[in-house]
Amino acid sequence: MANTISTIEERLRGAIEGMTRAERQLATHLLRHYPVAALGSVTALARAADVSSPTVVRLVQKLGFKGYPDFQSGIRAEVEERLISPLAKHDRWAGGVPDTHILNRFADAVLGNLQATLSQIDHAEFDAAAQLMADPARRVFATGGRITHAMADYFVTHMKVIRPDVSLISEMSNAWPPAMIEMRPGDVLLAFDIRRYENNVLQLVEMASEQGAEVILITDPWVSPAAAHARYRFSAQIEVPSAWDSTVAIQVLIETLMAAVQSLTWEETAQRMKRLEELYARARFFRRTK
Repeated sequence: MANTISTIEERLRGAIEGMTRAERQLATHLLRHYPVAALGSVTALARAADVSSPTVVRLVQKLGFKGYPDFQSGIRAEVEERLISPLAKHDRWAGGVPDTHILNRFADAVLGNLQATLSQIDHAEFDAAAQLMADPARRVFATGGRITHAMADYFVTHMKVIRPDVSLISEMSNAWPPAMIEMRPGDVLLAFDIRRYENNVLQLVEMASEQGAEVILITDPWVSPAAAHARYRFSAQIEVPSAWDSTVAIQVLIETLMAAVQSLTWEETAQRMKRLEELYARARFFRRTK
């Protein structure tokens, strides 16, 4: 099989400039629905992308694979990689630990993750996602999984200052029906899902999409299955020398999105923040500095 130092998704993005029109159309479809679109037959993929089957074969060969079965083997290997348990992940890196201090090794990994994440962000898609969140006619909801739900909570806490009609949806499925009642076509759901992907997040995203919500997904390089229902998807690098994945790059994406929305809504946000500070002062919420 072809060299897999970089992910297949990264190789698709890197090769797109040298593709024919039909190949570029196929690559765009694959990237928008990655990796789900590549798990079916050649015929199914060609039909979904509105290209010919020979175009599919030519593209995977351009990427360095012998043929479509070899390409699918690479996809499946990446899917398996993203599902490894924390214990297996620890064993993988612990054997070759450098002699440098953990602080340096961890910081280097995090900085590399951040650089890799930002280099892959489509600025136009990022701006479009921020525009959706800034639209006062749309309600904004957020949810996540066992670990990433804390990221959704953080997002909602800050976004409530920036604009009204922002809600956190519990990761517990018994809380979904009330949220679904409030969700209207055109509303926005920001969902977080990184390996190991959770059925609850996928189910909630599916339900939101069926109701006409615009789904923005923040995931990892191996891409949550929920991406099949997302209008915009941003992948953050998460690998660090630890049994657990890092959410630092995700945090930067969240805070940058919030800054973009704040910029778009600043006139209203400034008034909202001023009123909020008045309420905090009246309630003596914060300790006064001497």
